[in-house]
This record gives sequence, structure tokens and C-alpha cells, in this order.
Amino acid sequence: MDNDQGSRPQALPERPKEDQNKSEKDKPAKAPKPPKAPKEPKPQPAKKEKAPNIPAAPTDPNSMFKEGFLKSVHNEKPSEKIITRFPPEPNGFLHIGHSKAIAINFGFARYHDGICYLRFDDTNPEAEEEKYFTAIEDMVQWLGFRPYQVTYSSDNFDKLYDLAERLIEKDGAYICHCADTEIKLQKGGEKGTAGPRYACPHRDRPTQESLTEFRAMKDGKYKPREAFLRMKQDLTDGNPQMWDLAAYRILEKPHHRTGDKWRIYPTYDFTHCLCDSFENISHSLCTTEFQLSRVSYEWLCDAVDIYKPMQREYGRLNLTGTVLSKRKLLKLVEEKYVRGWDDPRLYTLIGLRRRGIPPGAILSFVNELGVSTALTNIQIVRFEQSVRRYLEQTVPRLMLVLDPIPVIIDNLPDDYVEDIELPFSPKDPSFGTHIVPFTKTVYIDRTDFREEDSKDFFRLAPGKAVGLLKVPFPIKATSFEKDSQTGKVTCVHATYEKPEEGTAFKKPKTYIQWVGCSPKHSSPVAAEVRIFNPLFKSENPDAAEGGYLSDINPDSEEIYPTAMIETGIKEVHRRAPWPAEAGEKDEKAGKAGWETTRFQGLRVGYFCSDRDTEGEKVVLNRIVSLKEDAGKGGA
Repeated sequence: MDNDQGSRPQALPERPKEDQNKSEKDKPAKAPKPPKAPKEPKPQPAKKEKAPNIPAAPTDPNSMFKEGFLKSVHNEKPSEKIITRFPPEPNGFLHIGHSKAIAINFGFARYHDGICYLRFDDTNPEAEEEKYFTAIEDMVQWLGFRPYQVTYSSDNFDKLYDLAERLIEKDGAYICHCADTEIKLQKGGEKGTAGPRYACPHRDRPTQESLTEFRAMKDGKYKPREAFLRMKQDLTDGNPQMWDLAAYRILEKPHHRTGDKWRIYPTYDFTHCLCDSFENISHSLCTTEFQLSRVSYEWLCDAVDIYKPMQREYGRLNLTGTVLSKRKLLKLVEEKYVRGWDDPRLYTLIGLRRRGIPPGAILSFVNELGVSTALTNIQIVRFEQSVRRYLEQTVPRLMLVLDPIPVIIDNLPDDYVEDIELPFSPKDPSFGTHIVPFTKTVYIDRTDFREEDSKDFFRLAPGKAVGLLKVPFPIKATSFEKDSQTGKVTCVHATYEKPEEGTAFKKPKTYIQWVGCSPKHSSPVAAEVRIFNPLFKSENPDAAEGGYLSDINPDSEEIYPTAMIETGIKEVHRRAPWPAEAGEKDEKAGKAGWETTRFQGLRVGYFCSDRDTEGEKVVLNRIVSLKEDAGKGGA
């Protein structure tokens, strides 16, 4: 795939220079002049201290194409018809890094009124499975892109074979029978420590002999690893991608599309540039792992006399604090550290979707980072901050209680019900409003009550009043009951502090979320809430002593099995997706995936429904916390 690990990038002569973009000249946050500092109003420094390393999200969703690297790439070759491709190998599930490749290739074409192919690089039947083809196409569409056409490298096997024969006839390839260890020695061994490079003994065999042997490979004369077709490149070049790369190898496994027709399969280095040429790709955009490959890419197109697309390379996106390697992810899945490939703690795209990350938030994040030739290492907290900022503007608010305890308001009648109108958004009236019942018994979160009061605690405690969100007047705790065995508070008694007529109303210092108990309104709605924390304890799990598996966070998942949510969740689900953007914008309300039922749980975090929701059983996943420093004391 475009984001697989490869050789360290080195500069090449044809590389386009990036616009410096004035980003280096961007002003650092202005510090007030020392003499005036005491006179400055408090809100200004507060704004500067908030997420200092997180740039504001660009208001223009196409900014990544209008400036910097991608602008320079287009200026270098301003084709009348822009044609790009996204060419994943169907041997695994896409991860967060691939979202950048998708956004760049599809977005670049869309911005310039061009087209983009989704081409499956299916040249290795030993590693490919149908589930990966389906999942990859699904993720591309989820991110909001529709391929001009879905193609397969295997569609070109006949053409590729004919070009391989042409290359042999032009003395540009030969059949090699060397073992892997010998081929490594020919290239100087590991990091050139085995001595100077030297040619394969089969390199100068007659062209007709290589052609005959190549056909014999195809017809079954040789077993795997007994013969290879190698390109006759330039062993004196300092670039290892010119050291007689393999073009064809023998694989004795049926192909999912061509069956048993072929026993030989082209390599990536032979296939990629030729398929780009067949599809008239104008701009072959890939990550810098393939920068060294640009020379062999262009060499092969020239060697077989076909159209040569322009390859250019950008820095890939890498997230720290997690693992993205297919091999490591597979181990996490197989050894049951996670629920599966779509576990919300993983950074596979299907995992992010199940966690509730909107596709538009991922595209906004990629656009916010911009595109350059540098490897982009991003901390998880920065990704989550970008998602949080996106959700703040796009999802409704509901009241959710994770660990409920009942509060009985003793001075209200048993049948007391007051309709409280709540806005789905305090800032956007178009979100609408809904009604929740305020009753004699309400549920609050256990963390919002203390048995003993203190000066720095502003929520409910004996003798202390607290406001219930949108309820006209506060409640004051009078007593509480406890379980004699566990010592846990089981019930709080309170009074409704409605002032006498003509008496001044004292506004409470804090308001908390709550859910009323009203069977008539089917309130509350019971829920299981899953709080996801980082799967690993460190920023670099691979560097942990004992390896990444020893870095697993034992508290990466917290489950609240008896949570309660207000009845507004039903309307939010009926009106999903929230938001109707990117690949979810065409989903019909009420028929969208569970993960599109997204909302902010007031004072708790951002949540979505999980696909484990069934019937009356509601399962919620936390998408991100409300703030990075959530849980600080006080209010």
C-alpha cells in the first residue's frame, strides 16, 4: 500500500520544490509588552493558552490543494485532464495513514475537475482476501469519494506479460536462478557490508534463452524461488531501486480473479508504473517511501516505450501512541487484546468509524495538517482535539449519566411531572428542541454527590444546593442512604428550592446533568457506555521494554453497564446521521449506521451508538472526551 514502510527518502533531481507557504514566517503567539501585562483583560491569555499546538481548522476544505506541495505539483504539470489513482494492496484493512492518501488522490482530482481510479494492486494471491477488497471500497466511499472506476492490476496480466517479453527482447530483462542469499550478496549484502556489488551470473545470458526460460516459468517448469525475471537496470547507480529488481516471480496459488491461469505474477515494481500508464494517470501521487522508486518507475516506462506519468511523493501521516502495522494489528486481534479489526481502540478506518469518528472530521484533520514532503508524526491528543472541534459544531447535546444514583425530591408530589424544553444545540436553533420530564425522582451521576462537603466542591452535598440543567430552581441535599455491605450511597434525599413568592432567587454556582424517572415518558433510557482510553501506555509502544504487547494499557476500556440517558436519544437516532457530511450525507434519516447517532453528553464527552445496540439495549461508545483535561475538580 502507499503507506507501507520502505527505504529512507533521498532527494532526486526532478523533485518539485515546495512552496514555503510563509508558514515559517507565521507569527508566534504575540506576548503582551511587559509593562502592560497586568492591565490586559483575562480572556485573551486564556484563549492563547487553549490548545497552543493545535492550529485552528481551516475554513476552506480545499486549502491543501491551493497551497504548498500539491499546488507546486499541479503547477509543474497543469494537465488539461487530471487523472489520479488510489492503488491499495487488498491484503489488510486501511488505517488512519491511508486516509491521507485517499484525501490527496481523490481530492486532488476532484479539486481540478479530474477523475480518480480506485485500483486494487492484486498481484499477490497469497495475501489477498475478498473481505479486504470490500472493506477498502467501503472506506473510500465512507470518506465521501466515488471512484471514476474500480480497476484491478490483474485486469492487465496479459498486457503486463506481453511487455515483459518485449523488455526481454530489448535486452532489458533476464531470467535469474540465484537463491535469495546470493541476490543479497550481489547487492552488497546488508547495508553494503558484504563487499562491492556484482552482477548476477545469468545477467548476460542470450536474450532468446531468457525468453525461452520466461515462457518455461509460465508453463510450470520451475517451482517458486527457482527462477525470477529480473530487470537489467544499472548496478553502478547509487539507488538500490536500480539494482536489477525482480519483475516476475512464481506463486503456486490460484488468483481470486484469474483462477489457475497464471503461475507467475508481476511484482509491484514492474506492475505499478505500467498500470499507471495504461490508465493515463497524469499525476502518480504516493508517499516518500517510494521516492527512490521514481527512478525505476521512469526507467521501466522508457524501456518498454510507453507513456510515462509523473510520480511525485508526499510525506505520509503517522500517528504516535499506537501501532498501524498489519502484522502487529493481526496479533492484537488474534490474541484477543481487542474485539476485532473494528475495535474502537484501533486506528484502522473501520475501527474509527465504529468509535464514531465522522468521516468529515478525518478529512478536516488531513486538510488542517496540510501536505508536504515531511513525514507527519502526530500525537493522538492532537487528532482527538481536531475531532472534538469538529463535533462541537455538528452534533446535538443530550444529558447522559454514567453511574446513576437516584435523588428523591421529598417536597414534590409523587406524580409530579414538569416538561422541560431542552435545545439540541445552545448555539444553533436549527437543531431544534425536545422535551424531557422533570419528576420527583431524578438520577444524577455518582461523582456529582459527596457525603461530606468541602469548600472546593460545588455540586451536591448535604446542606448544599446545585442546579439541574434547564430546571427552573435548584435542589438541596438533605440526607442520603447507603448500602450496609458495600458502603456505597444508594439514594439521596433532597428538596426543590423554589423560593416563596416575592423572595429573591439565589442562582447556584454549578449546574449538573440529570435524567428524570417517568415510566409514562419511557424515561430514563438504560444504556451500556464504553469509555475508550489509549490502547497503549506510551507514545512509542514499539520501543517499550518487552515490545508493544507489554505496553498495553490495562485500563484502555471502561464499561458503565447501568448508565442512563434522556429520551432525546430516540429523536437523535431518528434524525441521524449527525452530521450528514462526506460519505454519510446521502444516508437516509433513520436508516443510517448506528455510529452516525452522535451527540455530546453534557459535561461528559462525545458519544455514538454502537452496532451492539439491539432492541431496548442501547450501547454507546465514547468518541472523545469533552476536553483534554476532563475530570478536573470543581464544577
